[in-house]
Amino acid sequence: MSAVLEPRSDTVTYPASIERVRHRQPQRRDWFDEPAERTDPEAERQYRKQRLAVAFRLFSRYGFDQGLAGHITARDPELHDHFWVNPFGLHFSRIRVSDLLLVNSRGEIVVGDRPLNRAAFAIHAALHEARPDMVAAAHTHSTYGKAWSALGRRLDPLTQDSCAFYQDHGLFDDFSGVVLETDEGFRIAKALGQRKAVILKNHGILTAGPSVEAAAWWYIAMDNACRVQLLAEAAGTPVPIDPATAELTHAQVGRPGGARFAFESLYQGLVEAEPDVLA
Repeated sequence: MSAVLEPRSDTVTYPASIERVRHRQPQRRDWFDEPAERTDPEAERQYRKQRLAVAFRLFSRYGFDQGLAGHITARDPELHDHFWVNPFGLHFSRIRVSDLLLVNSRGEIVVGDRPLNRAAFAIHAALHEARPDMVAAAHTHSTYGKAWSALGRRLDPLTQDSCAFYQDHGLFDDFSGVVLETDEGFRIAKALGQRKAVILKNHGILTAGPSVEAAAWWYIAMDNACRVQLLAEAAGTPVPIDPATAELTHAQVGRPGGARFAFESLYQGLVEAEPDVLA
């Protein structure tokens, strides 16, 4: 019998300290609740840009900032064939909202003065076109993502956390050098399908989601899942979670709502420590 779900028939008497502040009608709020919709396009644009800029700084903190490779994009809420992206050559740790570029479907810079990473355009333009439901996508050359990608196989459901990707990530095994043409971007989009992530063999990992928060958090979580499986296989022979339990756990921990809350907890600390990110 569940103490949480069993209804109470008695009347609870609260201490005075709680009585002063309690809800008159107790409420239930869960991490998977849908967020309130922002109907003002300008407000939504600013919201996405702020989360995008913070995501880059968080990626820097996690060590996802090697060299010049790496990009996260956010679809514009009004111009659906345009997306916001980091400028080429500006370190993740220094990116501010005002540094972001707005790029159209032809790879032309509409807003911003810095150059564009051509690989970012080739991959993300195709992804945004192929997945109209997708708001954001993230790809960098993270250490554990690269290491796992060299094995050329999908992740196993070894832990509760890794179940977020159970039967929800693809494999792109057609590496042919730096992605500079959108036709390869469309092949990556095909390998991604309707999933939240794809492993790019000999390249790294990529995540996509219905919000900047989801795409960014799933990237952090997937790199961690790669690290855990590499460690587990180095130590011995891991025992995966059985398919039925992995599927159930995926339904519990793989939702965008959970990713949003996980990201927001990091967002708040980053903005407090580095307020210039919102400039």
